[in-house]
Amino acid sequence: MKFAVLDFETTGAQPYDRIIQVGLVVIDEQNVLDTYASYVDPGMPITEFITGLTGITNEMLIGAPAAEKVMEDLQRLLQDAVLVAHNAQFDLGFLQKTLSRCGFDLFSGRVLDTIDLLRILFPGLPSLQLNRACRSLNVEHARHHQADSDAEATAGILLKCLQRLDQLPLLTIQRLAAVFDGPESDQDVQDLRWFLHEILRRKEMTTVLDPDSTKYFRQFVLNVGDWSSEEPVSRDGLEELWINRSFEDFYAEFKPSLQQQFARFEDRDAQDRMIGEVYASLENQRHLIVEAGTGTGKSLGYLIPSLYFGTLTGSKIVVSTHTINLQEQIRSRDIPLLQTIFPLPFRAALLKGRNHYLCLRKFEQKINGSLYENGNSDLITAAQMIVWLSETERGDEEELHLGNHGSEFWRSVESDADSCLNRACPWFKKCFYHRARHEANIADVIITNHSLVLTDVKAENRLLPAYSHLIVDEAHHFEEVAGKHLGMEAGYFSMANLLTWLFKDSRSGQLPGLRLTLSQYDDAEHLQSAIDEFFPLVVRIKERWDLLAEGLFQLLTSYQDAAGSDGGQLVLRIKPDKPPKGWDELLVMEDNLYVELSEFIRKLESLTVALKDNQDEWEIQSVLTDLGGTVQDLYRLRDTIRFVMKMSDGNHVFWLEASQYYKSKSIQLFAVPIDISPMLKQFFFEAKESVVLTSATLSVDKSFQYACEQLGLDEALAEGKLKTSLLPSPFNYREQVLMCIPRDFPDIRGGSDRNFIEELANSLMNVAIETRGRMMVLFTSYRMLRSTYELLKELLDPHDIQVLGQSMDSGSRSQLISLFQENPRCILLGTSSFWEGVDIPGQALSCLAIVRLPFQPPNHPLVEAKSEVLKQRNQNPFIKYSVPQAVIKFKQGFGRLVRTAMDTGIVIVYDTRLLTTSYGKYFLYSLPGPKIEHLPTNQLAQRVREWMDSKVEWEEGEKA
Repeated sequence: MKFAVLDFETTGAQPYDRIIQVGLVVIDEQNVLDTYASYVDPGMPITEFITGLTGITNEMLIGAPAAEKVMEDLQRLLQDAVLVAHNAQFDLGFLQKTLSRCGFDLFSGRVLDTIDLLRILFPGLPSLQLNRACRSLNVEHARHHQADSDAEATAGILLKCLQRLDQLPLLTIQRLAAVFDGPESDQDVQDLRWFLHEILRRKEMTTVLDPDSTKYFRQFVLNVGDWSSEEPVSRDGLEELWINRSFEDFYAEFKPSLQQQFARFEDRDAQDRMIGEVYASLENQRHLIVEAGTGTGKSLGYLIPSLYFGTLTGSKIVVSTHTINLQEQIRSRDIPLLQTIFPLPFRAALLKGRNHYLCLRKFEQKINGSLYENGNSDLITAAQMIVWLSETERGDEEELHLGNHGSEFWRSVESDADSCLNRACPWFKKCFYHRARHEANIADVIITNHSLVLTDVKAENRLLPAYSHLIVDEAHHFEEVAGKHLGMEAGYFSMANLLTWLFKDSRSGQLPGLRLTLSQYDDAEHLQSAIDEFFPLVVRIKERWDLLAEGLFQLLTSYQDAAGSDGGQLVLRIKPDKPPKGWDELLVMEDNLYVELSEFIRKLESLTVALKDNQDEWEIQSVLTDLGGTVQDLYRLRDTIRFVMKMSDGNHVFWLEASQYYKSKSIQLFAVPIDISPMLKQFFFEAKESVVLTSATLSVDKSFQYACEQLGLDEALAEGKLKTSLLPSPFNYREQVLMCIPRDFPDIRGGSDRNFIEELANSLMNVAIETRGRMMVLFTSYRMLRSTYELLKELLDPHDIQVLGQSMDSGSRSQLISLFQENPRCILLGTSSFWEGVDIPGQALSCLAIVRLPFQPPNHPLVEAKSEVLKQRNQNPFIKYSVPQAVIKFKQGFGRLVRTAMDTGIVIVYDTRLLTTSYGKYFLYSLPGPKIEHLPTNQLAQRVREWMDSKVEWEEGEKA
């Protein structure tokens, strides 16, 4: 095969835009055969934006050949070649448009897109953007957005894809080709289908005995063996060497091994203290709250004592995190490190919620039946997962980079309890979820997350193995997650998706699939007729749900000004004692839905009972199991909607949310316990021997009172069952961080938002010029971020400093952070998700600006309900609840700046309430000791320059 790899740079992406540069690389399956590169006279001026993006100026195009000459050259080079491009529709569109305009025949050859190939062949690739994909695959890409360099890089990507195809097992290639043979395969993927069949033809000619055939199972290639043969780790009596020795003696002997693992090991007093505190809590069966500042090494601080205690006593330790990132970090970095040096062998297991794991039975059923709801998108995702199965050992969704509609595809094949066949499943011994459960059962330490720990409580402790010792990292989120998981929630698509899975059209959905299977059997005609009767019922229930959702959305818009809600989100609390006007009519709609849905579910259950007698003969056991799972989901959803609408529990707060952009299709109903602390006390602090809660942000004004009240630990503290420990960060914040507060900065309350934003943008511009970008700005309002973004971009454009905005340049946090780190002259604007979990060490981030103190809106239903309870107790809700909550988030935001002992920088807070209010001191006293100065706004940039100059000498001294 001969490939012509093409890339264009253009004046824009509109129909009237023109090509300004061409890059073409002609290759066979191993070598470069020819190259072509040329500027093109577009016949129109190019904008500053395009120049900034590509580096191509109007002057560089003077004397460039006309499009006619370039198209003539391209036609010759494209002859008998497969056209390949990265995002092929873009380049192909410009090629055809230009060929037509210049009077040439359109290109009629085959076209391949390297984005599709990358998604299929490298299923875990974190980004499909050309330069990032090149970096991941070690393909050289010298000049981004230059057509010749982009074409060379794309050719390198194609060669990597061809090599990958050559390495894949024959069965995997057969499966890939078969995916695109189905009825869903339309014209857009016909060339990809041809290409895969061509690869298959060659593979079958050259493969005599597939070396990977030992991994074949039910016509799939798997990278896992049977999980049931795995056993607990054997320590061969090594425990006897340590059982009578103190933990202090153990740690003194172990610490040198730890030091040898790090080239720059720093003796951290705070980490040593944490290790001792955690062990004492486990041994003495008491709880511990420990705040450990950034740089302490928290994960080793609790893993080392937990492993020692657990391996010697046979106790299972559960470690819970809030984020998947930290979970993965512990699994991939900390556990392997400890397994190499720990004197006692141990087994660690990672266990996530069931929906994170692929159900192999469902996937087989979907692939074999060609059950694709989203056309080409599903075909690409199915092919991607076939390749992934030949690689993955865990079957975890997080390993996949799912594309358009990929999440919908995953939901149809994810593992769930209601549709599980357990030991009756032909895939049982290969099952990823049961493997993870088995590994957790035989592990000494289980790494999981808050969601699963709390879902386990709701499931009456059937998900996690029995345990009495719990470590909660990122514990400042534990109460919030508990409220969500021990409450109830239903959204528009929760119901719509269930109904669609049952019946989408005459050939898509569980019921049409069941009918199609039964059509093969003469004695099942009456059941086929029964199934036909369900289709109009599904449509009618969907109509009733649409009607209720529309009514709820209309209620939302009638009770508040949609334009005034930040980010287009509408929120309305529903009070049992004072329901909103029109609620009675909505209750009638819900009653009608409840009655009809209940009757429908009853008929579905009757159908499944009628089918069970013949399920083995008709080979419908798998379909019936899935149908049973849908029935259980419908029951739960029906009851959740009723619980929220009837509002019969006074201990919950109820509210509605929706987006003004997506209207009724975004409606969500919530019911959350107002005070979760009694449940946390019952299920954790009274039920477990020891619970350790740790985070970098648990205290307020050096006190844990707020955390104890929210978590239900007041009694435990009073009774001596709880110990608290506040450990300082090992960083020298006095030398490393300057915090500046412009004392004369305007207050939004005293003027217009526009005045504040203009002053903010001007100040940020002046500071950014001094720091040469390298700045992150944290907002509490997306509306304010958007307004500042537009103004700041205009102000900084002449200074060659790029501005990146959350949801403006990308909705992906990780993608924005990567762009920020790649560009040394850049400012990143972010809202809520950027206040924590963002780790940008080194000089890439030298300045952090906090625009407003991060108070939650006082009218949010949960905040409002908690405030009402505090008022009933004659307490000040602002001081007791709102301020502590904001302080903890403020500390999280502050912590984004300094990530290592060598980092230095400036924090600017544009909220003068730090200086002018009585509660401002709580924010300042809670910080880890930076140098704090307040000064006039017009002196801010100069002070930043002085500080940065002074830090150059300090950094050089520290390095020495």
